Amino acid sequence: MKKRLVFFCAMACMLVVSSFLGAVPKQAAAASRPDQSDLIISSNIPQAIKEFNGGQIQLHALHVNKKDGHFTETEAMRWWSTNPLVAKVDRNGLVTLKGHSGNTHIFVTDGRRIDHTHISVKKREGNKTAVIHKQNGKRYNVIPTAVKHMTVEEKVGQMLMPDFRTFNGKNVTEVTPEIKALVKKYHLGGVILFRENVVTTDQTAKLVADYEEAAEKNGLLISIDQEGGIVTRLQSGTDFPGNMALGAARSPELAEKVGKAIGEELNALGINFNLAPSLDVNNNQDNPVIGTRSFGEDPQLVSDMGTAYIKGLQSTNTAGAAKHFPGHGDTAVDSHIGLPEVPYDLERLKKVELYPFQKAMDAGVDAIMTAHVTFPKVDPSTAISKKDGSTIAIPATLSHKVLTELMRDDMGFKGVITTDALNMQAISDHFGPVDSAIRAVKAGSDIVLMPVGLEAVANGLYDAVKKGEIREERLNESVERLLTLKVKRSIFKQEQPKDVNKLIENAQKVVGSPAHKQLEKEAANKSITLLKNDKALPLSKDGNGQVVVIGNSFVEDLASQVKRVYPNSVMIKSAGPSLTADQLQTVKSAKAVIVGTYTSTVAGRAPDSAQMKLVNQVINESSSPVIGIGTRNPYDIIAYPNADAYIAQYNFKTASFAASADTIFGLNNPTGKLPVTIYNSNKEALYPYGHGLSY
Repeated sequence: MKKRLVFFCAMACMLVVSSFLGAVPKQAAAASRPDQSDLIISSNIPQAIKEFNGGQIQLHALHVNKKDGHFTETEAMRWWSTNPLVAKVDRNGLVTLKGHSGNTHIFVTDGRRIDHTHISVKKREGNKTAVIHKQNGKRYNVIPTAVKHMTVEEKVGQMLMPDFRTFNGKNVTEVTPEIKALVKKYHLGGVILFRENVVTTDQTAKLVADYEEAAEKNGLLISIDQEGGIVTRLQSGTDFPGNMALGAARSPELAEKVGKAIGEELNALGINFNLAPSLDVNNNQDNPVIGTRSFGEDPQLVSDMGTAYIKGLQSTNTAGAAKHFPGHGDTAVDSHIGLPEVPYDLERLKKVELYPFQKAMDAGVDAIMTAHVTFPKVDPSTAISKKDGSTIAIPATLSHKVLTELMRDDMGFKGVITTDALNMQAISDHFGPVDSAIRAVKAGSDIVLMPVGLEAVANGLYDAVKKGEIREERLNESVERLLTLKVKRSIFKQEQPKDVNKLIENAQKVVGSPAHKQLEKEAANKSITLLKNDKALPLSKDGNGQVVVIGNSFVEDLASQVKRVYPNSVMIKSAGPSLTADQLQTVKSAKAVIVGTYTSTVAGRAPDSAQMKLVNQVINESSSPVIGIGTRNPYDIIAYPNADAYIAQYNFKTASFAASADTIFGLNNPTGKLPVTIYNSNKEALYPYGHGLSY
């Protein structure tokens, strides 16, 4: 009976459509699309998302070339709903639920073709959940059809994601004719943006729109590393505290909100692929490259916070990529300049390093980024280094055992695998540009990120396929996964270029919005971790006596925020190793001294470094309380354990400096808990995981 009702409903709608089509001017109908095309709703593609939560979903009308399966997004002439009480649809395909349970059919036409989809709304656990019931038929199997008709060059192009950070010696802030030509010549499937490329909101929105217009047949993956914290690319966006700050706040709800806000800003700019978050378990405090990019040292904490961040990010239709698989946390070498090793066996890796990645995969993360790190007990195979002829272990990025046998076969990951940047020295020094790209594809990577020399790498991959070194079926697997991601995240080539002015107008409302700035402040306040307090804090705000702020890196930002709360304050900027006699006199007469330290390496926090000698001089010479602030890494207290108080800030942006200043003067009660253990030089725990004081 139910099927008959649906049939009669559909037939009635077809009659309405026939009447409507008859009223369409012949010129408009004829011009809409050649006879060799079909019109479908993207949600009917088998690989598209079928269930959505919340009140709205954006549907897309696609023209599909019947000959080769190539599909592009079109501006349909009309959308309508058969039951507006359940859901209505606007002229652009945006479906809005109206609060009633039931069923509706959403129709679309371009004046020549027609398609529809069925949406049912049910009440589950007090919430309305909408499910899209896909239509059946060969017409919707567009992804395998498109892959089948692609040339080898087009398939390789979909897998290439170069950076145009600079071009001809200049930062790329607009898409030049030369870059457009390269996007088309190599059939590029994506590009990655860096801080040099994304200067203002207006400029970034136009840059992205121009990249999308330059794409040849398929939508372009526009990626960026917008993790938050020390890896923040947008110059005009909200500077959210990074992962370790969120780990200190201990709130998955907050992590989800931050991930969602980051996704909203990227989505508004047209950036559809965020290479974040880092799911590395940072259990090595000497790690020079991960550090505060990690949520912490506990696999469960990293998993809880990471999956929440991913949920928020991907809820905005921005793809996410968990990194750096199988784990870059327990290393003491930066893979940008060397080849690190993680010596553990698979049993240990599954308990620690792999645990957050498995949870992210189970929760539906879109992509995984690989690590340029060797795991000899997982893959003991070796290669001869092109740098010095030595025998070296194969890093995870180039390992079939790690990417295919472990990640795909053992852990069951079905999404996209991207390499980390192939221009990093861990790869480029030892394997060379072309060999590393070939090895990455053979290992199982779907995206070759930042190849060194686009022409050489593309030609090298073409030749590898012709020689049989890489099977074309292997390319097909990757391209199908990439097109699936693009369909899932509504990344389509547009038949008509988007209105850049409208894009900019919307981006200006979203990027750096007051709501996001308020969330940034909340995250910063909740992350502040008070590790030590010998009755020094909070300082009185009565204004009697001068407060001195000392430091070098970012000391102006710290001093500015202290002065905001306590006007009777002065700044001393010094790189150390000691203060002048006049500066020492200022310190000795101060009500209190605040010292901000900034370190990113083990050498930077060594007691004999210039910065730390300066801090210890201040502690020894001052008779007033000395408050230390680790403005980046929480580990700085190792070098000056005798400070009267110490705050771990985790981030060197304005909101975090403001949170520290508010905490020092009692305007913010610190609630952060250490997400790592801090050990002294003798490997003894100074402050354990979970430590944190309050007032």
